[in-house]
Amino acid sequence: MDKILVPIGTSPDSHETLQYAVDFAVKFSFDICVMEAFNVKTKAGSLGNVKEKVAESGKERLKEVVAKVDAKGISIQIVTYNGDIIDGIKEIDSELGIDFIIIAPRSSDIQEELYLGNVSGRIIKRTDIPTLIIPKGTQYKPFKRIMTAFKSGILKRNRILDPLIAIKKKHRSKVNLLLVKTPGYSDEDLQVNTALMDICSNLTVTENATTYHGVLEHFQSLDPDLLCVFRRKRGFFKKLWEKNTILKSEFSVPIPVLVLSVKKD
Repeated sequence: MDKILVPIGTSPDSHETLQYAVDFAVKFSFDICVMEAFNVKTKAGSLGNVKEKVAESGKERLKEVVAKVDAKGISIQIVTYNGDIIDGIKEIDSELGIDFIIIAPRSSDIQEELYLGNVSGRIIKRTDIPTLIIPKGTQYKPFKRIMTAFKSGILKRNRILDPLIAIKKKHRSKVNLLLVKTPGYSDEDLQVNTALMDICSNLTVTENATTYHGVLEHFQSLDPDLLCVFRRKRGFFKKLWEKNTILKSEFSVPIPVLVLSVKKD
């Protein structure tokens, strides 16, 4: 992993997410790209430089956010995109190669009952890039105990685990696997990928209605400082991913969440 993307919304706390990304990047010698998406459509006869003015205004705002953080020698690139944020992320990924996204649960949504706002939810739902969700006010510290929760041990590509493996190595983390047997599970689901087993310190098998219920049951005993989940059709947020926003009543943890996408499996 070489480059982290930090999408910046309108939240006045955006600099906190960026500071976390900087502190995280220092550990891995990453560069950072901050982006803001806007949507300006000009009609025939309108001023031709409207897009340029909006883009420049966005860059100035991003510069103000960057100025609030201690960059610690990390290269921070500023990018604006005219259009949908998902299209922007995909274009930036194509041009620069994004290895990691770091976001706040709610980049611009102000509803306190939401865990994931519409923008953050869409980023996780519609991109394949590993994403780290950082709760508001969280300061960076090495992850010592990682809970990796899943309902199926099947992984078609071992490289899906690369971000988790990189974090484990750098932080010298203890990885606890939580295999949750949910209604309708198959014997194949219980066969845990060997690459997962190679990095784990402990495997716990539990039986619950959902993977999230399994996390809730074992959260206190495993005491993780990072929760790692897989987003796939049969994965952690099977029902939650059907929409962009996620209510705190449906899912919420007070620690960072690493989402590894296996959508293409």
